[in-house]
Amino acid sequence: MPPSGYAAAGLPVREYLLVALISAVITFLSTGLVRVFAIRIGAVAYPRSRDVHVVPIPRMGGLAMYLGVCGGMLLAHQLPLLRRAFDFTLDPVAVLVGGGIIVLLGMLDDRFELDSLTKLAGQTTCAGILVLFGIQWFIFWVPWGGAEGSVLVLDQNQGGLLTILLAVTLVNAMNFVDGLDGLAAGIGMIAAAATLAFSLHLLDQSGGDVNNYPPAIIAATLAGACLGFLPHNFQPARIFMGDTGSMLIGLLLAAASTSASGRANPSLWGATETLAVLSPLVIVAAVLFVPILDLLMAIVRRTWRGESPFAPDKMHLHHRLIAFGHSQRRAVLLIYLWVGVIAFGAVAVTVFDVLAVTLGLIGAVVVAAAVSFLPSVRRSK
Repeated sequence: MPPSGYAAAGLPVREYLLVALISAVITFLSTGLVRVFAIRIGAVAYPRSRDVHVVPIPRMGGLAMYLGVCGGMLLAHQLPLLRRAFDFTLDPVAVLVGGGIIVLLGMLDDRFELDSLTKLAGQTTCAGILVLFGIQWFIFWVPWGGAEGSVLVLDQNQGGLLTILLAVTLVNAMNFVDGLDGLAAGIGMIAAAATLAFSLHLLDQSGGDVNNYPPAIIAATLAGACLGFLPHNFQPARIFMGDTGSMLIGLLLAAASTSASGRANPSLWGATETLAVLSPLVIVAAVLFVPILDLLMAIVRRTWRGESPFAPDKMHLHHRLIAFGHSQRRAVLLIYLWVGVIAFGAVAVTVFDVLAVTLGLIGAVVVAAAVSFLPSVRRSK
């Protein structure tokens, strides 16, 4: 159902950019206050053997990011074109409630260091809140059942279980990857921006279907929050987002991806539309390929050593890049580059000519690989 005024106004790109900007400004301004608060209550990260920083740094910066998300949602609620997302769905409310609870969980962990089972129970609860408010998968593509695969129509239990699994995976993936200054915030910003771009494409293709407004709002507020936090967090960081921020990013990315992909129209699936309609599923994996790969590598590595999958070490992807010869900043920027290529490449395939996008992606991968191996080439000389 297109909202009133959509046809005349076209895509509300300016409105979404304004929402992202307000989220960024509120996050940026409130981070200083959160930093003071974190120091006063003792939520400080003291250097450990596996850490890169060498001086105590306050954490809990995710609280400022959540305030930015709330500010962006409030503005979106006041804008005529975007308000319909609140009138016809509960997706934004689900994000505020679930996000608020996971921020409280993260704050407790940043201060008292909760055990992994308690955190997992809290993460599952927050993912369940998304499902209760209606954010869940309803259809899912599988590669069997014909030459072009088939679509599974999920009932509420199946869709809810899939949503919870995705959300908990992304929450822990972002938590695992948060190891260098600015890394998680930058990945979150790129992933949210790619999801926003794809949601705007869905909005345009559907002629303003109100179901496509919520994922764009969620992605815009998250992208803005990450952007506003980066100046405080980029190397050398003055504050860490902590589990408060990394878990919030994971939950909101899961919510935005599910809101955008989980309600695709089954009638769109056909021989010529396969790639286009499959793209939401591709983006879910693509925008977070690096942290998910890092998560799987960490679990296999620790299990092979007979340790808990949650046991910390210094063998993450970002640690390996530093050992390879990159500086902290260059390692972070390299991961930004790879995530950007994957995320926006997946979006571009659905919007532009496949051949042109493929050639562009090959060129981008070659450049990224060349920059990644630059220290090795220098040492060999």
